[in-house]
Amino acid sequence: MDYVGKHVVVTGGTGALGAAVVDGLLTAGATCIIPYRRESEAQRFEHRDNPKVKLVAAGDLADEAVVATLYDGIPLWASIHIAGGFAPGKVADTDKAALMAQIDGNLVSCFLCCRAAIGAMTGIGGRIVNVAARPALEPRTGAGMTAYTIAKNGVATLTFALAEEVAKDGILVNAVAPSIMDTPANRKSMPKADFDAWPKVEDVAATILFLASQDNKVTRGAIVPVYGKS
Repeated sequence: MDYVGKHVVVTGGTGALGAAVVDGLLTAGATCIIPYRRESEAQRFEHRDNPKVKLVAAGDLADEAVVATLYDGIPLWASIHIAGGFAPGKVADTDKAALMAQIDGNLVSCFLCCRAAIGAMTGIGGRIVNVAARPALEPRTGAGMTAYTIAKNGVATLTFALAEEVAKDGILVNAVAPSIMDTPANRKSMPKADFDAWPKVEDVAATILFLASQDNKVTRGAIVPVYGKS
């Protein structure tokens, strides 16, 4: 896949999956624009000194003004939306604030970034890749994390509808739906799990890289399961 001369926004680019995506993009020649909220994220990011990486202290991506500023003036080819957050909780234990935190962090941020990306791509085409989650495709598995499941299901629905809206503009919109991924944080929180069954972030990143590339000429409106053996 050739990304030479292509500018790509990667939200959540300083996280485990995001870093794998950025690594692949840089190898393929892309210039990456990566927003972050905390300075510690930027300081520990392994690609922070790469001249093809632009780290942006953006703040909350559920804020319209923040997102508008992030995308302003970028000759954008692709926008990859990994930013989000997870919080478990049964409905009985989840108040409105906790519900809205999941919706803002996962769905609203994705919606606003999609909208800004479309504005930057109109007339030239491009690619958008969102990140849903397995419970978005299998909602019954979201018991005990209902607010998160609702938010990620919204990301999947957004992907379906938006892909239809902008196909005529040469913008292909897709998403991946990972199961629990093999990351240091997940291993620490679930030490007795079968790590070999979990999808590796590099493999999930490879799927994202294809969907965001020029090599993807026809796929749109797909929510691609990336479950590994789990």
